[in-house]
Amino acid sequence: MTADPPSHRADPPRTGECRVPDPDLPLPRVPALTDRFASRTEGMTASEIRALFAVASRPEVVSLAGGMPNLAALPLDTLATEVAELIAKDGQVALQYGSAQGVPVLREQITEVMAVEGIRAHADDVVVTVGSQMALDLVTRLFCNPGDVVLAEGPSYVGALGSFAAYQAEVVHVPLDDDGLRPDALESTLARLARDGVVPKFLYTVPTFHNPAGVTLAVHRRPQVLELCRRYGVLVVEDNPYGLLGFTEEQYPALRSLDPDNVIYLGSFSKTFASGLRVGWALAPAAVRDKLVLAAESATLCPPTFNQLVVSRYLAGHDWLGQIKSFREMYRERRDAMLQALGTHLPSGCRWTHPEGGFFVWLTLPEGVDAKAMLPRAVRAQVAYASGTGFYAGPSSASLGARQLRLSFCYPTPERITEGVRRLAGVLNAELDVLDTFGSPSRTNVRRGPQTPTPDTT
Repeated sequence: MTADPPSHRADPPRTGECRVPDPDLPLPRVPALTDRFASRTEGMTASEIRALFAVASRPEVVSLAGGMPNLAALPLDTLATEVAELIAKDGQVALQYGSAQGVPVLREQITEVMAVEGIRAHADDVVVTVGSQMALDLVTRLFCNPGDVVLAEGPSYVGALGSFAAYQAEVVHVPLDDDGLRPDALESTLARLARDGVVPKFLYTVPTFHNPAGVTLAVHRRPQVLELCRRYGVLVVEDNPYGLLGFTEEQYPALRSLDPDNVIYLGSFSKTFASGLRVGWALAPAAVRDKLVLAAESATLCPPTFNQLVVSRYLAGHDWLGQIKSFREMYRERRDAMLQALGTHLPSGCRWTHPEGGFFVWLTLPEGVDAKAMLPRAVRAQVAYASGTGFYAGPSSASLGARQLRLSFCYPTPERITEGVRRLAGVLNAELDVLDTFGSPSRTNVRRGPQTPTPDTT
């Protein structure tokens, strides 16, 4: 009796054993790391503003690009004492894990801050976040599936557009004018989408002292915008980092104060206290709040307790409203310097907004001038700005923002602002000289010299 020939079929490995690969079989192709990314990373691209920082931070460059708050007016010596006392007395709490919703005493104080803008809220509905950018990211994560539509002003805050792209949401822009978001354009957009069977997940808006446009939603338009969103079943996400930084005595009512049930409000201490502490918050209806807390736990476990308690001690022991008044006066002086410099130095054909608060002026250049293409030449002339294409989403962004740019007046001194605008005017005049020499079918009758500003962001 002959023995059976040996089988070429490998025995199944016993539990805990590792199979040695057959050297005669080809190994599967190992994909590159970039080939393993999730599809949603296709929307993650570096903003033009971030790419500028390496150059714009050089001392010889006047940066009119970034929206960094000026902290010179803060009482740093007093704050240093407060921080030392916090560590000495409450270090075991301040340096420990905390609640994902935030420190209770700070949440109560946040309701007092929001009351200045007419918001009546309970501390239980506040979720503290690592800056309002995190709150916006969490809201987008909660509501948006790939392909969902989000409405946003055109232009819109670049950080919001980054979050929407990361979650593969489609942004539909609604145009602005001197009085902010246009209700007629919002209504026509909502009606068009409804005919296509599309209900946007939410309207994202910066109604007060807009970033980047520098305009403010008129008081009479605010109920109109809210009523339209109610009628079409669209949630409103109100981003309001600049609302307390107005240059007049007028205090604009927050959208949340007019419609508590259909508005998620995002706030921040980055512009009114210290951006480096990264303390922001979301005020949301109860059903949304609970999900926000769960999402926050998965993202950061909890916001830094130490940072929250620093903010809390500041609010409890200082005249924070008086401090905000000091900021307002400082930024108003810088705004005035920028508007005066624009009127003195820029050529005819330029138009810009006249902000009543916040950090930014939105500038539209003469026909034929491309702000993004001009930027390297501006940096070579030692002045930096943020080109307008970064503030629009989608394939039409290049054309929508081509002639536009954002100028920030919050950080440089008035003297530096004036010098920066003078340098910018020199670069722009050189661009116009090239167009005069070689011709441009899209630009005619452009005159040089000072001109009266005509705010226009459409």
